[in-house]
This record gives sequence, C-alpha cells and structure tokens, in this order.
Amino acid sequence: MVYVVLGTQWGDEGKAKVIDYFSHQFDYVVRFQGGANAGHTVHVGEKKFVFHLIPSGILHEKTQVVIGNGVVLDPVCLLEEMESISREVSFEGRLWISNKAHLVLPYHKWLDAAKEKKAKNPIGTTLRGIGPAYADKVERLGIRLGDLFLSEGDLTSRLEKAYEVKAFLLQKYYGMDVPMTIEEILREILQYREKLAPYVTDTERLLQKAAAERRNILFEGAQGTLLDVDFGTYPFVTSSNTVAPYALVGSGLGLVDVANVVGITKAYCTRVGEGPFPTELKDSTGEFLRKQGGEYGSTTGRPRRCGWFDVVITRYAIGVNGVSEIFLTKLDVLDGLDEIKVAVGYEIERNGQRERLDYPPQSWEELEQCKPIYVTLPGWKGKTAGVKRYFQLPSEAQHYIEFLEMQLGRKISYISVGQDRTDVIER
Repeated sequence: MVYVVLGTQWGDEGKAKVIDYFSHQFDYVVRFQGGANAGHTVHVGEKKFVFHLIPSGILHEKTQVVIGNGVVLDPVCLLEEMESISREVSFEGRLWISNKAHLVLPYHKWLDAAKEKKAKNPIGTTLRGIGPAYADKVERLGIRLGDLFLSEGDLTSRLEKAYEVKAFLLQKYYGMDVPMTIEEILREILQYREKLAPYVTDTERLLQKAAAERRNILFEGAQGTLLDVDFGTYPFVTSSNTVAPYALVGSGLGLVDVANVVGITKAYCTRVGEGPFPTELKDSTGEFLRKQGGEYGSTTGRPRRCGWFDVVITRYAIGVNGVSEIFLTKLDVLDGLDEIKVAVGYEIERNGQRERLDYPPQSWEELEQCKPIYVTLPGWKGKTAGVKRYFQLPSEAQHYIEFLEMQLGRKISYISVGQDRTDVIER
C-alpha cells in the first residue's frame, strides 16, 4: 500500500496531525520535498511536537521515517530537531536520510535575506535559505549530504565553486560583507559528518526494496499544492514541486502503483507571505478565524492570512494531485459563526466584460483581480470540538461538509475537530 498525503491549499492545512494519524498503519513515512521552512505540529495529550525536517511518523515506534533526495537539508536544524525528539522517543534504526539530499549552507541563508531585502516585491520567504539551495541544485553547484564523506580536498573543491559565486553576489550586487570565510564554513560542515553518518544511506534502494516486499509506504508533503513551483500561484511559491507525482521523483521509488492520494483541506483557507488570495478576509471574521485557529506560523510565528473556503483552487489542487479522498481539518474553528461563505467561482473583468471563472487564471496578477462568487451557508452554535461520530455533529456542520463534497466531487472521509491526534471523525 502506497499513500501520498499532502495539502490542497497554501499549506498549514494540518498535515502533521494527519500524517501522525495514519502513521501507525505504515512501515515507512517519507518526506519527499521542501526544507526546514515548514513547521509541522502534532499534539499528543499535553505534549506538543514541532517538526521541520523529520517526518512526524517518527512518533510511532514501529514506523521508520525517511528524508528523501528531494529535500534540501539544513544540518543545523536537523541536529537540533534530532536532539529534541530523542528526549521523547528513540529513533535509532528508524531514521534514514538520503545521501543525495542537497544541503542548506550558511551562504544560502545570507543570499535569501539579501534578495528579500532588495526586492521591490518580496516573496515573503522564511529566510531559511531554501530557494538559494534549490537554485544551487539546478545550477549544479549544490553540496549533497553524501559529499561530506568525500576527501577533504574534494569537498573543498566543490565548496569553492559555490562559495565564490555567493561571495561575489553579496559583495558586488547586494553591497554586503560576507559573514564567514570558506575555511570557517568547511570546519562547520565537517562537524556534521560524524553525527549524521549512522543515518545516511541510499534511501531510494531502501524504498525500492520495501515496495518489492509490499511494505506500506506513506509520503508526506511539506507545503501545500498552491505553493508548488509549477502549479502554485507563481512567483509567490516555494522552490520545489509539492504535488503528488513528485513523491516518486523526490524519493527515487519509481513508477509504483500509488493506491491513494489523500488531500488535506482546511475548512477555511489560510496563507503565509505575499501573493494573491481571493477569499482573504481583512475584517473581524478573518481575525476570528486567526484567533480561533491559532493561525500563526510554527516556524516564523508570523500571523497567517485567513479567508473563506475556496472551491476553485481546491478543485484545481485535486486535479493536479489526483486526490481520491479528503481529510478536512479545523472544522471546529468555525464553531459559533452565524454564517459561513464558500467561494464557488470567480468573476473577473476582461476587455470591459465581466467573466465567470471556474478555474484559476495562470497569472498571479489576474488571480489577484478575481472577485469570489460566494454561496452563504448557515453556521452552527453547537460545538464540533471533540465530537467522535459524524451524526453527532450539528446538522448545519453536516450540511457544510456535504456541500463541500458536492462542489469538490470527492468524499470527505476524515474530519478533524480538535488539535489532539485523537480528535478525528472517520466516515
């Protein structure tokens, strides 16, 4: 059994909780893209776990977790995360990292900050060096985890090629001092070699063997579909492919049969950073959603932009991912609202004419001009938080869920009604 579980919006859909919820059924949980710019939070009783690189399946002691080749790896962040998690759960013999994963190094973070500061229209990155690390990968200047185990001379030679370019850009274009010498960076990254050595392997071979043995494998995405570098709201996107087909590329598993793609969809929409957001609410209702949902970034602490559910972009995400069923999260955040709106289409003015759209336009400029066409549904005063059975939900909440199913053309099989791992209704 091979599952892909990922977000269908701009991220922050509650992926970590969903991965944790499913993990006990799987032998392997695999992270296939992204970096330490995404924070994934799992609540287990009174304990709170925040993951940035390690798959949240690590909390289940019989599950092995894999950081695949599609990830860009910040070794500083990874080692801090490993130390923190080791206080709660043992991961010896259960954590594997691809030797082909590219490293996020200090100069990537310098460049990230310099570009955001200079840009007239900044993307709103987390300044974690993710974009520059992926750029180095494509430019063939990247340092991969396996390169740490080369001779010091070979590693220095590779590092020099990348460092020279960054130093030139920082000094000549951005007018900045270079904070570290190449020798200092080399000494820093060599410290990681011994600490990470027990976990580094050919993870693609590990997963290929697992698939051949019919083991259960679950892939987790780091960011939402609308941040995909090809299919997202470009250029206000992340620097990797977040959609389901990339799970195979980012892990080296090959063209296996993917049994199910579960799309994680928040009961409303949120977005961090800049970029178009048709259903954004800049009023008291948006603030209500932010406060009730705790909508602040796990990595940066930035307040998330909040808005009504958007059928157009969610249906688009379902298509590009091949989503077969939906895990709806944060339904309980809507408790207490008198009415709830759902965007079922857009209106845009083109050549002096108002035009209805049921599919998002290609350019971010046009998407920014789109006005949502709303259907208004009754809210509910009863509580959904902690409810264990679907029929126990307020009738208006059931109607809301069934309306979304009708609009999206997919079954909502799971409903999250609280932050704890047990606050899930299965249908």
